[in-house]
Amino acid sequence: MTSRRTSPWLFPLALAGLAVVALLLAGAERLATRHYLAEGLTRAETALRLTVNVLDGQLKRYEALPRLLAENHDIVRLVTEPGNLTHRAAMNRWLKETNGVLQSSDIYVMDLRGDTIAASNFDRSDSFIGQNFTYRPYFSDAVQGGQGRFFALGTTSGVRGYYFAAPIRDGGGQVAGVIAFKVGLDHIEAAWRDDEHRIIVSDPDGIIFLSSDPRWLYAGLLPLTAERLEMLQKSRRYAGAELKPLPQDTAVEQDIPLMTLTAADGLRHEYILQSQLMPDAGWTVRVLLDTASLRAQVRIVLAATLLLMCAAGFAAVLVMQRRRSRAELERRVEERTADLARVNRRIETEIAERRLTEQELRRTQADLIQAGKLAALGQMSAALSHEINQPLAAARNYADSATILIDRGDTVRARENVAQILSLVDRMAMIGKHLRNVARKPNQALQEIDLNQAVAEALDIARPRLAAAGVSVAVNLPHGLPPVRGVAVRLQQVIVNVLSNAADAMEGRDDPRVEVSAACDGRTVALRIRDHGPGVPAAIADRIFDPFFTTKQVGSGLGLGLSISYNIMKDFGGDLSLANDPAGGAVFTLLLQASGAMRAAAE
Repeated sequence: MTSRRTSPWLFPLALAGLAVVALLLAGAERLATRHYLAEGLTRAETALRLTVNVLDGQLKRYEALPRLLAENHDIVRLVTEPGNLTHRAAMNRWLKETNGVLQSSDIYVMDLRGDTIAASNFDRSDSFIGQNFTYRPYFSDAVQGGQGRFFALGTTSGVRGYYFAAPIRDGGGQVAGVIAFKVGLDHIEAAWRDDEHRIIVSDPDGIIFLSSDPRWLYAGLLPLTAERLEMLQKSRRYAGAELKPLPQDTAVEQDIPLMTLTAADGLRHEYILQSQLMPDAGWTVRVLLDTASLRAQVRIVLAATLLLMCAAGFAAVLVMQRRRSRAELERRVEERTADLARVNRRIETEIAERRLTEQELRRTQADLIQAGKLAALGQMSAALSHEINQPLAAARNYADSATILIDRGDTVRARENVAQILSLVDRMAMIGKHLRNVARKPNQALQEIDLNQAVAEALDIARPRLAAAGVSVAVNLPHGLPPVRGVAVRLQQVIVNVLSNAADAMEGRDDPRVEVSAACDGRTVALRIRDHGPGVPAAIADRIFDPFFTTKQVGSGLGLGLSISYNIMKDFGGDLSLANDPAGGAVFTLLLQASGAMRAAAE
């Protein structure tokens, strides 16, 4: 009974659904076509601008040259003394050389009768020498005192080119001859062949003389009337070329101009058309973009829209199907409720276990934090022991030396040794202050440091260690080094650490030497300390600045010196790096910032 009551409505509903689908597809087709054709129009406009710029640039490159060469004394002499054969031969050679330099097609000079008396192609079989060009409009314009411009096929060479001409005036200002340039455009046309756009250039009579499609060459976009053909014949613009009409259809779709032409494959193609007039040359440049790919994208959009509609219809069917099966689902839900109850009980058990695990993790985390604090205290104490050891050794040496000097009555030098000891004590105080601040950024302001003085004082501190190892030090610091930014005591600490490592590396070598040099690029100063030891193996080069990493024997070092030095250089805004010298040995480079005044002067 119910099926019979609803069945009469099924057919009208189906028709209404199909009508809605058709309307939606029509709207989608119109919107997609507008979008993709507008996108193609933008691409065609961009290609047109580039093409016109290239053509205009090629013409402007030669536009002023005829007028400039017409003022050349030798050119003027050529037309005023046409009987001077020696000068004419010399000018032929000169025109050929000039043509090669300017990369034009041909350069030639004509007398007032239009006869060519000198040409860059004088030594070719198709030479212009003796040819008469009075029929060319560019000659007529130049003879009358103006600048001639004309595009045509060469009647002698058969090569397309654009002609520029200018009058040659004698000493009295009278026109005595004409000089002409021929500029080839074939290389520009060849560049169009691989482009996605089709490009055609036509003259004022609508004849296509440049084209990316060879089938369109010398075809007429305007009707080839008898008057137009007679005018072209007089100027011999297309001498020897067969002119033919180009079948074409034009249309406008959604405000976008379209043109249909027969392409190189022999098939009719629809193109988006964009054109621009080049008034100086009298040309019209047209860029054509094939709409086949754009139409294909529209079809893809329509197919996607149809699929979406089908998906929507399928979803509606699923909704209806779900309503019919709701009772079955309710029964299954009841069955699943019991299963979920069991799962909930299992989950509650797992939650309790995870809570216990979380409490255990928190206890472990607290233990790890305490262990980290102890490790930090151990590192700090080890660093303090390492850094104070060297100044203490130097102070001991100075104290021993002072005792001897006092015994000798040399109080002046003894006072100097005491001053050195006091300086080392201050340095140990600064090191202790630095290590106390290991957990935070040091707040000590950077100062301007004399690098020469810092190196000298560091050598004084490290001299006992270097002397014990028999190491000789060669210092080669250039004059005029700018001050660097840092803290003097901490910079000396870095230099002493690097020198001590160099002494350790050369222990037992035949020629233990250290070379200290520097260079400045205006913004930074690089201090290089090179030893003549075995160098650093590549396997450990990346770890050399890690805390507690050392290659020394147990009890000979803690592996903190280079790590501390690296951090000090970073605090200065600089860097500490290591490399192996090609001639052998390791090179440590201390990169320091030059003072602000020197940087400003360098900039």
